[in-house]
Amino acid sequence: MDVDDEENMSSSSTDVKENRNVDNVPPKDGGGQGAGEGMQLSNGGGSSSRKRPLEEGNNGHSKFRPKKRKKTPGPVLPKNALMQLNEIKPGLQYKLLSQTGPVHAPMFVMAVEVNGQVFEGSGPTKKKAKLHAAEKALRSFVQFPNASEAHLAMGRTLSVNTDFTSDQADFPDTLFNGFETPVPSDASFYLGSNGDGSFSSSGDYGLPSSAVASSLSQSPLPTPSPYPSASGKNPVMILNELRPGLKYEFLSESGESHAKNFVMAVAVDGQTFEGSGRNKKLAKARAAQSALASLFNMQLDQTPSRQPIPSEGLQLHLPQVLADAVARLVVDKFSDLTENFTSPHARRKVLAGIVMTTGTDVKDALVISVSTGTKCINGEYMSDRGLALNDCHAEIISRRCLLKFLYTQLELYLSNKEDQQKSIFIKSERGGFKLKENVQFHLYISTSPCGDARIFSPHEAAQEDQGDRHPNRKARGQLRTKIESGEGTIPVRSTTTIQTWDGVLQGERLLTMSCSDKIARWNVLGIQGALLSLFVEPIYFSSIILGSLYHGDHLSRAVYQRIAEIEDLPPLYTLNRPLLSGISNAEARQPGKAPNFSVNWTVGDTGLEVINATTGKDEMGRASRLCKHAFYSRWMRIHAKLSSSLRSKILKPNLYHETKQGATEYQTAKECLFKAFLKAGLGAWVEKPIEQDQFSLTV
Repeated sequence: MDVDDEENMSSSSTDVKENRNVDNVPPKDGGGQGAGEGMQLSNGGGSSSRKRPLEEGNNGHSKFRPKKRKKTPGPVLPKNALMQLNEIKPGLQYKLLSQTGPVHAPMFVMAVEVNGQVFEGSGPTKKKAKLHAAEKALRSFVQFPNASEAHLAMGRTLSVNTDFTSDQADFPDTLFNGFETPVPSDASFYLGSNGDGSFSSSGDYGLPSSAVASSLSQSPLPTPSPYPSASGKNPVMILNELRPGLKYEFLSESGESHAKNFVMAVAVDGQTFEGSGRNKKLAKARAAQSALASLFNMQLDQTPSRQPIPSEGLQLHLPQVLADAVARLVVDKFSDLTENFTSPHARRKVLAGIVMTTGTDVKDALVISVSTGTKCINGEYMSDRGLALNDCHAEIISRRCLLKFLYTQLELYLSNKEDQQKSIFIKSERGGFKLKENVQFHLYISTSPCGDARIFSPHEAAQEDQGDRHPNRKARGQLRTKIESGEGTIPVRSTTTIQTWDGVLQGERLLTMSCSDKIARWNVLGIQGALLSLFVEPIYFSSIILGSLYHGDHLSRAVYQRIAEIEDLPPLYTLNRPLLSGISNAEARQPGKAPNFSVNWTVGDTGLEVINATTGKDEMGRASRLCKHAFYSRWMRIHAKLSSSLRSKILKPNLYHETKQGATEYQTAKECLFKAFLKAGLGAWVEKPIEQDQFSLTV
């Protein structure tokens, strides 16, 4: 073994004690180490290598050796398995189990206990044996022969030097997700309701499944593709073998400091493929991966929980291409609105946005809304005139921005014949209006929505995928509420909770349903709400895309699977199963205190509106442009023009609450939703005090 290799093996305090001669500390017993080990440590200190003082040309003086070390500080060397394991599990004790073999070629066996499991390693030195034991222990985490191979085979990151323990690791949430035991092909937990086992990138989207030779074709999802693990090559190398001489082009650099995003592109067979990542190397690999997926039907990441779950409805886009494009559009728009994230209002924990597509080309997509926020109104600031925003969580605000956009589009349709063509609405043969064909809305959230979709351990996904996918654990699927003046959620009480205005003002905590529960509600009732349902047919999200903490099983359960038994829905209402997907370049976790404000922007607005989440109004105490009062005013103006073509008849609208109750089909669907939650044993929906909606417009 050469000198540099032996030097790089030093890893933790235990190693230093084991090989004291490395640091020129004389051992208590000159013969404390095996002779063979002494021979291996050719870089040992002079005082402990008495048998070979002249072999290294130092004239026996150890003072020459430190100089040699100083000459080669070099770049930071990659951490070996010992160092990585020591950072994950500090203070581990390595034990010498045995020493065999002749004096000139000994064999040491060392052992280390991690999480109650003993890992053994052997080698010609104790250090080598310890290193092998550490590698085995690490392999139990990543289930691959070594860290770099795990990275490569997962197709998620290509940096051989990635630090296992860093929060900024390229894909921290995949490092510990081994390739799970293949599941039966009829398992519908990640196939949505398709349940046909044919969940491959080509099967659902009509791509030619025989795009390449059978040796390169992708198996159905439950069986991991043998290609990456067999070859151990990264996507750039694989693509280079298939199409030599490709040139990669750097397109852009964007993103906040904690989540930089580089975009690289490569042209293959006349098509351009883009990839994004936290560094150019990763972006280049993603571009190659995109080309391999599209042209050669090759998928490098086969972990079931990381796969997109296709929607039941119209498939106009490839899942991962769409997900990455939607995420990038929302982040870029937020960058524009905050002067490249330099504005004080760029501070955020969660970012959400809605993107509209009108055809198969993602390049024609339009960002409809952008919002941030993680908090709810304080009970004492509730408004009985509809002037305060109750829930300032980013995805809830983004959906309110979408309502604002829908009102604008209805007003556009009603203005004149020319503008009618520009509107996204057309008249429905059933009365009222419906969306034009191919108009789709895609919700992006930078992390999993609070509540049921976020109740899992991201680093234990491997065990979950192998085990019971629908455990009878009480926490699974439960309705949950956000807590006033805080973050996080708690399960609803077993008995029905009725919130009262005077109770809340007196000090009872105001409860607001979690974002997971609200998204599940939108997947039944539509995102248009009760008021707009009097004018338009139900509108559903076509996809829900998460920037981090994406886990297909948990997200699908939270947003539709737990109410799969819903019954007796009125016509046009259904249980929507949108595309669910993570993104290639997942956001890093952002520890720290969340800001107390929420920002919102809807297409057509000149700039951001900043709302104090505690009061539900802006800092000057003015009502938001997204409040109930503002929307009811717009509804009334449209109603004056459209009273003859309502989907449900309202004779004389007065109180906000009464008008909402007039949307009979919507209210019936809502009752079906609440019954489905109760029937599944998931709890009762908690509604706000009824006094909140008992207001009329002052003319």
